[in-house]
Amino acid sequence: MENSEKVTIELKPYLTKELIKFYQVTYPTFAKWMKGIEDKVGKRVGAYWSVKQVEIIFKELGMPKTYSF
Repeated sequence: MENSEKVTIELKPYLTKELIKFYQVTYPTFAKWMKGIEDKVGKRVGAYWSVKQVEIIFKELGMPKTYSF
C-alpha cells in the first residue's frame, strides 16, 4: 500500500493562475466554472481573489484533490 501525504492548501489571497494550477484545468474551463458562481463570489478587485472569495470558490467548486508546481 502506498503512503499518501496530506497536502494543506493555505486559505489566503490567490491569483487566478494559482487557482487554475490547484484545479489542474485550463483558463477557459476555470472561467466557465467561475461564470457559474460569479453571483456568490463577486468581482475580483485587483489581481488577487480575496480570502473570503477563495473560501467561497473552494466551497462551491470543492477542494482541489491534487496539484503540482
